[in-house]
Amino acid sequence: MNAPRLDAIGLVVSDMAASLAFYRRLGLDIPAGAESAPHVEVSLPGGLRIMWDTEEVVRSFDPGWTRPQGGHRIELAFDCGSPAGVDATYEALAAAGYAGHLKPWDAVWGQRYAVVLDPDGAAVSLFAASDAVA
Repeated sequence: MNAPRLDAIGLVVSDMAASLAFYRRLGLDIPAGAESAPHVEVSLPGGLRIMWDTEEVVRSFDPGWTRPQGGHRIELAFDCGSPAGVDATYEALAAAGYAGHLKPWDAVWGQRYAVVLDPDGAAVSLFAASDAVA
């Protein structure tokens, strides 16, 4: 028997259009018109997929599902290529009205790091190696 292989990350969203707009700003190639679909998925370079489902779809097969409360358990992390890329991406998302959670800082583990919140309040990390050059 082969070991399971991570193939996809699923996100449950309250507003598909708002969520897809946010992730498009992060550079994901999401098909036009997907906003009206209850389930959307895209393949990333390397083959990993990200999938979005509306709360209604999840409740259709899991009637007891409720939105998690409190802090986050999982977050997506986007490599911005350089410290300046982290700063620029954070500022562009903040200027577009998305909530900044942690402004860019130089982390002790050798990365420029920042955290923004997607429309459902999920943490999205922005990072780059501190010595990366644009």
